[in-house]
Amino acid sequence: MSDASYLHDEQAPRISVASPSDYFALLKPRVMSLVVFTALAGLLLAPTPPHPLIGFASLLAIAVGAGASGALNMWYDADIDALMTRTRKRPIPAGRLDPETALAFGLVLATLSVFTLGYVANWFAAALLAFTILFYVVIYTMWLKRWTPMNIVIGGAAGALPPMVGYAAATGEINLASVVLFAIIFMWTPPHFWSLALLRSEDYARAGVPMLPNIAGEDRTRLEILVYALALAPLGVAPWLMGFASLAYGLVSIGCGIALVGLAARVFRQREGEAARLAARRMFLFSILYLFLLFLVLVVEQTAHIFALI
Repeated sequence: MSDASYLHDEQAPRISVASPSDYFALLKPRVMSLVVFTALAGLLLAPTPPHPLIGFASLLAIAVGAGASGALNMWYDADIDALMTRTRKRPIPAGRLDPETALAFGLVLATLSVFTLGYVANWFAAALLAFTILFYVVIYTMWLKRWTPMNIVIGGAAGALPPMVGYAAATGEINLASVVLFAIIFMWTPPHFWSLALLRSEDYARAGVPMLPNIAGEDRTRLEILVYALALAPLGVAPWLMGFASLAYGLVSIGCGIALVGLAARVFRQREGEAARLAARRMFLFSILYLFLLFLVLVVEQTAHIFALI
């Protein structure tokens, strides 16, 4: 199912009564901020950073592309969003915005973002951004999310691409450093979302979304979280080992990696009651901090390096 049930719901409004805040919510602003932040890291890794205006315009286009993906995701997922406690107050299932308007809004933003990035930066970066949007909307939202418990693993590629898009916007190509940043986010995504899935398994079951805890069981999910955390921790140190991040980054990534593995181990051990929920919640929240700190250090270091060259 997509949004079809809303088109035939007699209680659903025929005319949009949405406020500007509802359109902003369609953009998934928290996801958008993460996309911009990681794309900025990729852009700053360029040997010769672009002119500030070009860099700003490129990041704005990438942000709009991320927002378009969010809007199209909410349009297609309106039926299952209505069944989940976490998402039922979103603009479409809450009846404040009709699906056709959300679809048009997302398509316009997607087109605008791709052509803007192509015009201000280069068409390779624009093509990569278009691929990112298509992958998230078509491959992840329309296919993987509803058909396989590996939806987060494969679909995580869309969320991992922004550093490569940022680097491509600055250089017209991709390099190994941007691929490493892609790999970090790609490996980070499953333990992050599976921790949330442990907390929201009833929601996902009600909506019929085959998340790993509902298909393979919570114990298997806990094991997978630990395995991915063990793989992610050394990968997070790779930018320092490969020479495009400083010792400060290395120390931060090592410390955060140890903490991440420790929390994942606690999720693996705590399997019942409130202790299990608390462990999953701590893992979920720290995973956000983990990714933020790693990319923050990269951004600060690269910014300092650029100013030192001026």
